[in-house]
Formats: sequence, C-alpha cells, structure tokens
Amino acid sequence: MILRGNFSSEVLAMSTNVQVFIPERNSAPYRIIYLLHGLHGDQGTWLDNTMLPVYAKEYNAVFVMPEASRSFYLNLKYGRKYFDYVSDELPRVCRKIFNISANREDTAVMGCSMGGYGSLFLSLSKPEQFGFCGAISSACLYFKPFLDSVRADPIGVTKSHPGGEEILVDLLATYGDALGYRPDYDIVELIKKFPADKPKPVIFSTCGTEDGLRKENQAFRDEMKITDFNFAYEEWAGDHDWHFFNEALQKTLEYWYRA
Repeated sequence: MILRGNFSSEVLAMSTNVQVFIPERNSAPYRIIYLLHGLHGDQGTWLDNTMLPVYAKEYNAVFVMPEASRSFYLNLKYGRKYFDYVSDELPRVCRKIFNISANREDTAVMGCSMGGYGSLFLSLSKPEQFGFCGAISSACLYFKPFLDSVRADPIGVTKSHPGGEEILVDLLATYGDALGYRPDYDIVELIKKFPADKPKPVIFSTCGTEDGLRKENQAFRDEMKITDFNFAYEEWAGDHDWHFFNEALQKTLEYWYRA
C-alpha cells in the first residue's frame, strides 16, 4: 500500500508532504525505515526511481519518505528545523498512525547523496533512536574545507561548481551570513566525539567507482577503520545516479537484515 499525503507540521510551521509504503502482510509490528532523498529530489523520488515496492514487500518494513527540500536534514540558521522534524515530530506521528516497532534495532535511516549525509547525521545525533544507518553515495562528508574555500572566495567557488549560486544560498541559510563552521554538523567530528555512554548505530556505506564523491567516501571509510563502530563499506561499478542508488538500496536492506 502506498500512501501519499501531507500534514500540518508544528515544527516546520507549514504543511509538508510525506509518502509511506506499507507492505500488505498482516504481521506486525513492522520494522521502519526513514528513507531520505537527495539535494535535487523530494519525498517521491525513491518510489519513482527504484524497485522500492518490491523491496518493501520482501523485507516486510514500512518505508517513510519525508520532504526536506535542500536542508541536508539540519536545523537551518535561516529556515526550517528539518532535523527536529525528521528526528522527533515525524517519528511521533508515525507511531500514532502505524503499527511499527519502537525498538532502535528495528528502526533505520537510509538515504542517497544529501540523504546519505542526513542518514549519518541523524543516526549519530540520535543513536538511541536509530539503530542502523544506510549511507549511499554520501555528500559533504568533509564540509569544513569547502566552507573555508567559500568564505575565502565566494564568487569564484560558486562559478566553479554546477549550480554554485544555489549552493551558496543553501550554505547561507544553513550556517548564516558568516558561514561559521559547526562541528556539530560535521560527520567526522560526530564520529570522533561520539559519547561513550551511547549505543553506536550500525553503519553500512556504499559508493560507485565512477561517482565524483568516491574519494570522499573512501577517505571516510579509512577513518572509520580505526574506530570501534560496526561499520562496513562496499563499492562497485556505478555513478551518482538512480541505477546505482537502486542497487545500493537493495544491498543496504540485505545488510541490515543480516546485521
């Protein structure tokens, strides 16, 4: 069953779209997966571009796909509080409506590109809530150097990147006029300073060998090797596109169910 609709979010102070896929089996409570879109996507792109309905039936899980604009699932300096929405309000709404498990071991967050970053950020910030993270072709794993370069030459950087002007607007909305670095938004810093008294999420990361983000993802893989996180990384032939994301979603689900 596919549910498409919207509800009035108190956190976002507006009506927002969400799509949900519910398998037709009667066994419950279901596992739940919050599936996050990328920078140029929306709440419908996973259903529109992948075999998600097939996977959902096979794995007997509820998939919840929120709309988060270009927020990277963060609380923006000038804008909406998307982190609070996805990590708190949306799960509360889902628990009221659907028969889903409340156990962290049955709760996953997965996403591609911007959604890969969002999945890491959510699982590392709320590890007592999300037991598994599936980070597909994650973007902005090393954001401090990019912020530094934008501060030093905003015009030059925006001209040298496709869609650079829009990216600058996104950065200003997220970090403010001074583009001040925030270690609490830095994935690597969250890993290094992860609280000893918190349960660590299982993290499964993937990237295509032809993906422009491959070097960043490999660097992150190497850093994770020296931690005690339950972390795995896989790469295979593929680009930053839905052909790869579709296959990666299936592999990520397989890994979660084996973990």
